[in-house]
Amino acid sequence: MMFQKILIANRGEIACRIIKTARQMGIKTVAVYSDADREARHVELADESVYIGPAPSRESYLVINHLIEACRATGAQAIHPGYGFLSENEEFARLVEEQGIVFIGPKHEAIAAMGDKIASKKLAEQAKVNTIPGHNEAIASAEQAVEIAKKIGYPVMIKASAGGGGKGLRVAHSEAEAFEGFTSCQNEARNSFGDDRVFIEKFVEEPRHIEIQILGDSFGNIVYLWERECSIQRRHQKVIEEAPSAFITEQTRKAMGEQAVALARAVKYQSAGTVEFVVGQDQSFYFLEMNTRLQVEHPVTEMITGIDLVEQMIRVAAGEKLSFAQEDIKRNGWAIECRINAEDPYRQFLPSTGRLVKYQPPPASEGVRVDTGVYEGGEIPMFYDSMIAKLITHGKNREQAITKMQTALNQFVIQGIDSNIPFQSTLMNHPDFQSGKINTGFISKHFPKGFTGADLDKDTKQLLCAITASIHLQYIERSGHISGQLIGHASDVPSQLTVVIGEHGHQEYVDIEVQANSDGDHIIVESKEFDINSNWRPGQIVFAGLVNNSPIVLQAQRESIFYVLTYNGITFKAMVMSRSKALLQKLMPFKAPPDMSQYLLSPMPGLLSEVCVVVGQHVQVGQKLATIEAMKMENVLTAQNEGVVAQILANSGESLAVDQIIIRFDKG
Repeated sequence: MMFQKILIANRGEIACRIIKTARQMGIKTVAVYSDADREARHVELADESVYIGPAPSRESYLVINHLIEACRATGAQAIHPGYGFLSENEEFARLVEEQGIVFIGPKHEAIAAMGDKIASKKLAEQAKVNTIPGHNEAIASAEQAVEIAKKIGYPVMIKASAGGGGKGLRVAHSEAEAFEGFTSCQNEARNSFGDDRVFIEKFVEEPRHIEIQILGDSFGNIVYLWERECSIQRRHQKVIEEAPSAFITEQTRKAMGEQAVALARAVKYQSAGTVEFVVGQDQSFYFLEMNTRLQVEHPVTEMITGIDLVEQMIRVAAGEKLSFAQEDIKRNGWAIECRINAEDPYRQFLPSTGRLVKYQPPPASEGVRVDTGVYEGGEIPMFYDSMIAKLITHGKNREQAITKMQTALNQFVIQGIDSNIPFQSTLMNHPDFQSGKINTGFISKHFPKGFTGADLDKDTKQLLCAITASIHLQYIERSGHISGQLIGHASDVPSQLTVVIGEHGHQEYVDIEVQANSDGDHIIVESKEFDINSNWRPGQIVFAGLVNNSPIVLQAQRESIFYVLTYNGITFKAMVMSRSKALLQKLMPFKAPPDMSQYLLSPMPGLLSEVCVVVGQHVQVGQKLATIEAMKMENVLTAQNEGVVAQILANSGESLAVDQIIIRFDKG
């Protein structure tokens, strides 16, 4: 019998996603919330809501008793855990079941079996699933780790048995790295998971991360819903996912799917789950782990199969049989997902928190989907993960899905906090990504020193100069209307202008010729001609129009005397002025910014959890100075120069803003 009411033991985007499907099924929903989420979107969308504790997740979303009590108080018959938090916690699933509440997910025995990486690998071997060569027993010491690594052959991967999300994982290419990596991995696993067991396996070079979505019911029916390619990762965290994979053959796809089903059958799996594989360049594939929950990237599977995975989880939990067999599951087109996160890609992706002053996702259209848990004016708190939204596009093929994603990213407006949209746009426009030449080392290979913005080539520079000039003409016209002048005559439109690109001290001067008419603007940049037609008006953020009859979408704003355009990962900042003013501008003296090398600044908003030095202490390059925490991320700040601590300007426990001074030094 179908549930009348379910409780969602989660927050943010995934809670909103579950509410949407439950509502379509006629099921009432109960949201839970912490102090930080009192005004959150998932609370507003649910039929009921229950307060469960203070902002830190360990005092609210991770407190099992609070969740079970909320379920009892509201009469909810089932709990959907979403992903993250307690979604793969065997104890939570067991206690829920013992209370007579249905856990919308696999049985606790399956969670326990697959949650332990050592045990799951043994089960995989028994189920005749390909496994990576390695040592599957817990390793006792760093010395033993080095001996085992030598036998397996470098490079090796050192992994915590209870690890996940990139935590408790190191790659070693030498004995020294194996020794250090084991110790570091063990400490991180102990602190993050309360389980310091570590094992070692062969590291597959230039690997692809490809996972199989499976679905099982309580009647023994298990199917696979094709694969997802998740190879674009940064520090073992997925950045872009797509379905299907452009790399594997139909033969490999079938073999991987069948092995995933065999593993699920070995643990009598019910509900949605994912079997993750590492795939070599020769199409060899090896079992990594099984995620006994809904994945963040599940929408790409939904887009190509037409199957609502949340609905299927609910139906299976309610005791229904799967309504389709393996042969009924078709693949339709291509889907890509970009994770839109509150982080600053120009500062090594450090978290960004605060108020969403502007939040304008791409307009709803065919093949464009946005899953989110935020709204304009809402807060992005420091206590949880950094996800703002998931942007998904679907096309008849990979090329079309990429094109739709490029446009959607250029339309996605987020202001008030930083987001990783410029980085996502740069990835989407990278020639190797577009050709499918990807692996899990893609980002570290192409961005070894971090992200500094997409490159501005000559053609794009000329295009953006032309659009900037067109926008400038709109401001001239608006100014004329405001002042009561008659605007629109050819004599009122300047015919020669200069676009000054960049900040003072790093400027480039580009002379242009402009002609405005009723059909748009005709602009010549370095002998290249552009016909620009757009309904854009000052005050709008998204500029959409035609340039030489080709569609273009970007974001354009005026900041003081500057125009700032963002397009395909490029931030283009420029002024537009007459030729004579440009000549004078070149003569303006440049005042260099102040030297801040004697200060330690906070690179992100967050909690200053530790100050590791005292006034008068002499510090060396690389020495640990302070630790800042935000969005489940710990950032250790180290000394970039040698010096003496002169003054400590922020205390442990204090909430910091970006660039707030923590320590002042005297040069040693």
